[in-house]
Order: sequence, then structure tokens, then C-alpha cells
Amino acid sequence: MGKKEKVVVGMSGGVDSSVAAWLLKEQGYEVIGVTMQIWQDEEEEILEENGGCCGLSAVEDARRVAQKLEIPHYVMNFKADFKRTVMDYFVAEYLAGRTPNPCIACNRYVKWEALLKRSLEIGADYIATGHYARIKQLENGRFSLTRSVTAAKDQTYALYNLTQEQLSHTLMPVGAYSKEEIRTIAEQIGLSVADKPDSQEICFVPDQDYAGFIERTTGEPSREGNFVQADGTILGRHKGIIHYTIGQRRGLGLPMGRRVVVTEIRPETNEVVIGEQEDVWTDSLIADRLNWMSIPELEGEREAAAKIRYNHAGTPCMIQKTGEDQVQVRFKEPVRAVTPGQAVVFYDGDYVLGGGTIIK
Repeated sequence: MGKKEKVVVGMSGGVDSSVAAWLLKEQGYEVIGVTMQIWQDEEEEILEENGGCCGLSAVEDARRVAQKLEIPHYVMNFKADFKRTVMDYFVAEYLAGRTPNPCIACNRYVKWEALLKRSLEIGADYIATGHYARIKQLENGRFSLTRSVTAAKDQTYALYNLTQEQLSHTLMPVGAYSKEEIRTIAEQIGLSVADKPDSQEICFVPDQDYAGFIERTTGEPSREGNFVQADGTILGRHKGIIHYTIGQRRGLGLPMGRRVVVTEIRPETNEVVIGEQEDVWTDSLIADRLNWMSIPELEGEREAAAKIRYNHAGTPCMIQKTGEDQVQVRFKEPVRAVTPGQAVVFYDGDYVLGGGTIIK
């Protein structure tokens, strides 16, 4: 390899990023471990308790791993980036009646955009993470994500928004392994995090009370409003639109005598629309804020498979360009609970074609 290529590994203190650092060192790279400081001061106590990829305990775990691997380790402050591009976005989307995906925003704007910029400034050739995905350069010269070897852990959905520049400077060594294999490697090389549980849910809302977090952040209580049928008939009162998402069945508190679901959120009238189970099935959606990955642009119409949420298996569809930055997606069979604010990600076999944000 001549002069060793330098790679900055984003080390969260978890087993995946720890083994990623080891794998890259074994492959001959000069490895530098970096833990991203993204927690906000006022929540340090809570985050330390809960751990996760934002927790203070992550720094200590990552430092111990770096020591064991004999690589340098630094903590870099990305608090301002994280607050602006992830937390503020999360709050604004809920207030607008949409359901955000903060992990996708964090990946694009913090873990990649901010970390890559800083890493290149210090002379690194690449950044690397412990994500379960693989990167390949295609015959057309473009870089694309391809699914990891293990479908159960595949994380390409949350990474669809990465740019060509970002992908060309990224390594994802963990994508070639299953989770069990990664834990086995960690055990064999004596890493203290071998059995550390995966971080779950949204790291900056450790109690998972999204509405409470939004109220604390804005300093304003949720504004109550009406539960209505699609035609406007009032059914009862809701606690505030930030408490609800499309397809929600639990916690509605409506004495309807049958199971009903949230079918729409109307921020302009502060109404939550209630309907029947069949009302949340649809065979089409519209998306914008597109990011194409394995192709430079969508020309006309194209067949693909689309995932409308992280744990959705994917459904065959036709994608058609309907505007400068807009597509219509027609599914071959109906899908449940298409949710504005969430991502739709398109696949051509194992390759990520691209994706966008669901409007309706």
C-alpha cells in the first residue's frame, strides 16, 4: 500500500464501530478513532444513564477500545451541528404534522458531512463507521450502497441520503459480516464491548417521550384539538398533534367500540383524522427532496422495490418523475401507513437507487 492511507473511524463505543476499527487496522490502514460529542449540556445526566450512541459512557467505552487496539482516540465536538440539523429538525417536523427520521438526518449532516469535513482537514483519506451496509463503485462510475450480507441488520435505508462525495471517502467494513460474527470477533480480540447491547430508539429522547421532549424544547405545552372523521365530524378531543403518527392505533382514548387508526394529521386546523384499518392502505405516494445514488437522475419511469420505513421488507413499484425534485411511486400491491416526513428508499436488487422524503 506504500504510504498507509489514513481513516477516521466514528467510534460510538458500541461493538460494531469497535470491530470496524480493528478490521481496518488489520487491512493496513492508519486508523484514528473519533467519538462525536453531540449530546447537549442540559441532558448530560440523562444521557450518561441511558448510554446509546450519544451518551457520555460512549466516550469511555470507545477510549478503552482504542487503547486495546493501540490507536489514537479523540473526542470531537459536534453539538451545534447536531442541534441544528437533527434536534431542531425533529421538533419542526412534528409541529408541522409530519413524522421525522432523525437518524437519517444525523447520518447525512453530522456523521458524514461534519465528520468528513473535519477528517479531510486533518489529512485523512476516508471516514469509516460500523454500519451494516457495503459501498461499491459501479460501471457508470457512481458509488452506491448495497445491502449488507445480513438482511436482519441491513442499514442502507437510513443511509440513502449520502452524496457521491461522501460515499467516495467512506469505508464500511462491517457490512460483510453478520452481527453474530462481529460479536465473535470482538470476543476473540478481547474487546470489553463484545456483549454490549445495541443502542435503541432515538438517542436524544432517552425516555422515548417525544411529545414531552418537544414541549420542553419549545417551552410550550401541546395544543389540544379535535379528533375528526375525514368529513370533519368531531369524534372527541386529542392531546396535541405531536402525540400522533399515521397508522397509530394505541393511546387514542376514543370510545368507538372498535379499533380505529390515525389516517391523517392536519396541522393547519390542529385536527387528527380517525378512520378504519383499510383507510391506511394505499397503492401510491409522492416524494420530494430526492437523492439519487446508483443513477445520476431518474429518466421517465423505472421499476424498483421501495421501502417506506426502516423495518419494511420492500414492495415492487414503478417510480415516475413528476417534477424537478418530485416523483410519484405506484406500488404493485397496497402498503400500510405511508407517513409524510418518513423516507422512501428505492432498490434495484441489492443496490440503492436513491430515495426521498414522503409528502403524501
